[in-house]
Amino acid sequence: MPLPGDGVDAGRVIEELAAAAEPGLVAGTGGRYFGFVTGGSVPAALAADWLATAWDQNAFSYLSSPAAAIVEEVAAIWVKDLLLLPADASVGFVTGCQMAHVTCLAAARHEVLRRVGWNVSEHGLGGAPHIRVVAGRHRHMTVDRALRLLGIGEAAIEQVETDAQGRILPDALDETLTAGTGPVIVVAQAGEVNTGAFDPLSAVTGIATEHGAWTHVDGAFGIWARASTTLQHLTDGLELADSWAFDAHKWLNVPYDSGVAVCAHPEAHRAAMLGEAAYLLPSATERDAIDWTPDASRRARGFAVYAALRSLGRNGVADLVDRSCAHARHLADGISRLSGATILNDVVLNQVLVRFGDDNTTERILRHVQGGGVAWMGATTWNGRSAIRISVSSWATKDTNVDRTIAEFADAAHAAT
Repeated sequence: MPLPGDGVDAGRVIEELAAAAEPGLVAGTGGRYFGFVTGGSVPAALAADWLATAWDQNAFSYLSSPAAAIVEEVAAIWVKDLLLLPADASVGFVTGCQMAHVTCLAAARHEVLRRVGWNVSEHGLGGAPHIRVVAGRHRHMTVDRALRLLGIGEAAIEQVETDAQGRILPDALDETLTAGTGPVIVVAQAGEVNTGAFDPLSAVTGIATEHGAWTHVDGAFGIWARASTTLQHLTDGLELADSWAFDAHKWLNVPYDSGVAVCAHPEAHRAAMLGEAAYLLPSATERDAIDWTPDASRRARGFAVYAALRSLGRNGVADLVDRSCAHARHLADGISRLSGATILNDVVLNQVLVRFGDDNTTERILRHVQGGGVAWMGATTWNGRSAIRISVSSWATKDTNVDRTIAEFADAAHAAT
């Protein structure tokens, strides 16, 4: 329908919008939503996000919003402290891990070319030395997308073989790096998107350093394992990387959208992002967010991150991560007892991969569970076979939610026989 000529009362607009949208809304904040590693929203973060909307700050600089700048600075310090990242690393708050990859890989592009005498900010990529990107076969698609957006391209990717859980094989990485020359970026994973597996990060960062490579870690959700004393060992060596991309709207349970880019080389980070104009009145002493993200005008995302961290504290984040992983193990154990069910992954984190016999049966059982409305999770393929992907990352998930979900799978499996 065309836009009406005359407007209507604001209350009526909201009533109409709510009524029209409600049938199409996804209950992603509930305790039985296990799709896409979608976190819920802890109450303090939700309220802070409402405040951010009401305050309507344009958080591109200290001058445009001193409050947003200072709160983001505090949130950045807390994030680095919680995740055991270098205290002097630079931080940018972005829309999500996709733009965090773009930010970090832009910094990597700048630095690896600078080392061979090429200023990409001034000269672009035309005539630049070829950048090699070495990454595992099971990397996330957002890495490829970031490389396309940055003009590096997918053809630059040299794919490294992985093990049965999707982890980079160190010997294969070393062989691949040895076989080529020139500027190189290595991309590692902290939490494979299907299995939750971690690349052997100590080995990966060590090999990359030997070859003079920049190591970038895709830690979308898995990096939060560093907050847990029981899971922290999975991330050993992560701190030795050069950059890290991850989400706050996944396991930190901050409202969408919220991602974080962290870089161990602030000079390269700032050089890749810097935008200067006299009218912007940059601060000589305070942090301007525009120097650290691809955005100019932007939402004040730091308020919600600050609120989540302040309300949960170090122990609360650790408990959230540990509970999610315990729920994942409970789900895997309960579902594995059902006729025809196979758990395809080692449940080391919050991801569970399930298969029931053949592709057709697996897909029918998933449709039954999705259609029942008790719980929702998505489909995937693993090693060319259909699978059900369960991701536990919401603060709202309780044991009773897990038990109801297992019961729903039992009903679906019975109906499929």
